[in-house]
Amino acid sequence: MSFAARSGGRAAYPLLGASVVALVLVLVPGIGVVRGGARRWLHLGPLSLQPSEAAKVALVLYLARSLSKKGERVHHFTVGVVPHCLVVGFVAGLLVLEPDFGTTALAGALLGLMLFAGGVRVRHLAVPLVAALPPVVYEAMRAGYPLKRLLAFLNPWQDPRGMGFQLMQSFIAFGSGRLWGVGIGESRQKMFFLPEAHTDFIFSVIGEELGLAGALVVLGLFGVIAARGLRTALRHPDPFASLLAFGVTVSLVLQALVNAGVVLGCLPTKGLTLPFLSYGGSAMIAALAQVGVLLALVREAG
Repeated sequence: MSFAARSGGRAAYPLLGASVVALVLVLVPGIGVVRGGARRWLHLGPLSLQPSEAAKVALVLYLARSLSKKGERVHHFTVGVVPHCLVVGFVAGLLVLEPDFGTTALAGALLGLMLFAGGVRVRHLAVPLVAALPPVVYEAMRAGYPLKRLLAFLNPWQDPRGMGFQLMQSFIAFGSGRLWGVGIGESRQKMFFLPEAHTDFIFSVIGEELGLAGALVVLGLFGVIAARGLRTALRHPDPFASLLAFGVTVSLVLQALVNAGVVLGCLPTKGLTLPFLSYGGSAMIAALAQVGVLLALVREAG
């Protein structure tokens, strides 16, 4: 087993445990910090941490470690599906309580794709998918705002000063950028017209300042990460390292695609940042840690 694989394997369960503890602490009144109606942050002195970012990394490590250890036994439903769905479902439940539906959706997608890559039978994957639908629909109806986000996605012009405002401002940013953009630092929409311009909607500012050409370059760079990561997953001789490379690649690239899809109006608003580019220390550390692991695996695979 390679050095990167050994290190990641040893860190999988401790990091998962620490992430769960942090996610529980976030929900404790007086400990978790509320911003924008969501309880997602912990203050440790001068530092502000977002445990959900560590949870994404922990889930990738856990799934890669657990699936690789089980080997051919993953073909059995009670071995390949049930324990992993219980663990990820518990973490997802904590995320929903914050609430953080974007990271919850990403965790669900990671679970399904990594189970598939790990050798779980396709028909077995349908069971947790069907089982998850009722609680997801119930929580969306109970919380209210996910449904409002969906309606705003379908027709943002119906509520131009409310739920549709952010998406309309994103459209204006991309339209202003045209092909080559208005120039770096010259964005008008980021001057308090576009909400969350420095975090969830940073891709809109990129489209405005660098135009369609710059936006395509950014997406192309994530395409390079996808190509190299999947190539490494296919070529690495160690099962854990192979699954780890696949999981890290999916985590980074899928989050980037969802973020781009949201700001372009192709997907409902999820609250996911754009890796490496959105403002946020916890998100940046998590993304850099993942790409560091991926680079080590790329070097080992040759």
